[in-house]
Amino acid sequence: MAERIAEEKVNEIRQAVDIVDVIGDYVQLKKQGRNYFGLCPFHGENTPSFSVSPDKQIFHCFGCGAGGNAFSFLMDLEGYSFQEAAMKLAEKGNIKLDIEASSISVRKSVPPDIEQMFEAHELLRKFYHHLLVNTKDGQHALEYLLGRGFTMESIEKFQIGYSLNSWDFVLNFLTKRKFPIQVIEKAGLIIKREKDGKYFDRFRDRIMFPIFDRGGQTIAFSGRSLGADEPKYLNSPETAIFNKSKILYNFHLARPQMKKLQQAVLFEGFADVIAADRASVENGVGTMGTSLTEDHVSVLKRNVQSITICYDSDHAGIEAAWRAGNMLSEAGVHVRVALMPDGMDPDDYIGQFGKEKFRKEVIDASVTLMAFKLQYYKRGKRLHDEGDRLRYIEEVLAEISKLDNAVERDHYLRQLANEFTLSLEALKEQLKQVSFAEKRKNNGKNNDVKIKLQPITKANQLKPAYYTAERSLIAHMLRNSDIAFKVQDLLQGNTFNVDEHQAIITYLLGYYENGHSPDPSAFIDFIQDEKLKRVVANIEMMLINEELSEQELTDYMKQVFNYQKMLKIKEKMIEEKEAERQGDFGKAARIAMEIIQLRKSL
Repeated sequence: MAERIAEEKVNEIRQAVDIVDVIGDYVQLKKQGRNYFGLCPFHGENTPSFSVSPDKQIFHCFGCGAGGNAFSFLMDLEGYSFQEAAMKLAEKGNIKLDIEASSISVRKSVPPDIEQMFEAHELLRKFYHHLLVNTKDGQHALEYLLGRGFTMESIEKFQIGYSLNSWDFVLNFLTKRKFPIQVIEKAGLIIKREKDGKYFDRFRDRIMFPIFDRGGQTIAFSGRSLGADEPKYLNSPETAIFNKSKILYNFHLARPQMKKLQQAVLFEGFADVIAADRASVENGVGTMGTSLTEDHVSVLKRNVQSITICYDSDHAGIEAAWRAGNMLSEAGVHVRVALMPDGMDPDDYIGQFGKEKFRKEVIDASVTLMAFKLQYYKRGKRLHDEGDRLRYIEEVLAEISKLDNAVERDHYLRQLANEFTLSLEALKEQLKQVSFAEKRKNNGKNNDVKIKLQPITKANQLKPAYYTAERSLIAHMLRNSDIAFKVQDLLQGNTFNVDEHQAIITYLLGYYENGHSPDPSAFIDFIQDEKLKRVVANIEMMLINEELSEQELTDYMKQVFNYQKMLKIKEKMIEEKEAERQGDFGKAARIAMEIIQLRKSL
């Protein structure tokens, strides 16, 4: 059982860390007024609705309702327990906890077999690396890497290793350490032979490139053959801990530089990432043998504003850059494309022309996505041929019509006019026709779904007066303990109409009675119910007057009581009808008088 962290230490941690810094490690935040806004990490969105308040040290998403403080953010996003989140924040705030390191492991709560998969990969990563750099068995592999331009610094940084030329080394190595054979197989480290049911190692006599998740844990390997053996690269299969569509190679190491520069360089694979890193491009990440996915885009746009795509210059690389550029642009990321000579990849280029030339003439000389598209559409066309030339102009105009910025549209129209000696006015007229046709096409597609775009939800329905009044009262009570106890007196034993509101003020009064001062972040930790924590965060984001006047307080309380009276009136009206149905007209008359008095009191 994990050790309990003293309340004094929790308060010390809370004072030492800023929620903006904590969430800023996961979400790209921009300041607007007193708060920071970004894309919510808990649900997919293109328009920022995720708000962080440095004054109150809380966050709230107006889209999905997520909310809380720095502790609950890590608990919700990373799956940490409270103790694990506290330990992580203590480390960030340089607070020493008097707890044994072994008593709390800051890792998501996972099933034992998944935990064993992580441990097996971590153990093998260390052993493979040791074999490469410290043993005679790995000497030939090390010489091969150094001959290919790798440095010892790169080998150390990326923890490159070597797997022995053995059919059962990994099998024996892990089973001797009590790893179940079924877990080793599920982890993709060994393969079961169908004909006799025996197991053998997946990786043999290969240079091993470990693949890490976003937190820096080893989750897979890619093994490169030393000679002409096929396949050239042998990758781990997808497993419970390794999903290619979600993983970006080198993300855990590149992230600090990405955040600093607000820019990432996207490569097709890990070999290019490592080569670029040797050329001091330290913000590079790579997809793992798969096309860019929505998950990749989501991770990138939460961390950077701009992405430079640096793919191979062959046909497949250009097509992949086209797809990736469109995906990133549609997600609202600023995109540039780095172009290289035909048939070269970044690793080849650096090997042939050197690091400085790669940085200056490839990365720094990258072009806008639109400029890349102009070159893309020229491929395979003979522009001196009238038909090809007209088709090219038509394709480019369709792309220009999609640009939101008027200056950009004008720039590329003028470029097109100069290149082919065309009338700028004619091109502008043609662009209007293209834009009109595109709008008609899109409107036709959207007609069937227009009604669905604005679903009626609890979040956007107009709330009744008593609901708003109760939330306004809670907002003031959270800021001032005297108001909290005053509202308690005014309720005279009655309760709020909304159950979750009543639960919050019950917690709040207990919080104040325990001697605590108003503190939104601390109060959120005091609450045990996760749903109520989100509601409190939502209420804390409300805009209210600094001072609560007596008239405002009276008006709010009146709305609370009026709703209760309305409910009472409805009950009395049912009783009145029942009395009339039974022929007890005297009782019905008395109830009618009670209803009149209740209505007068509203």
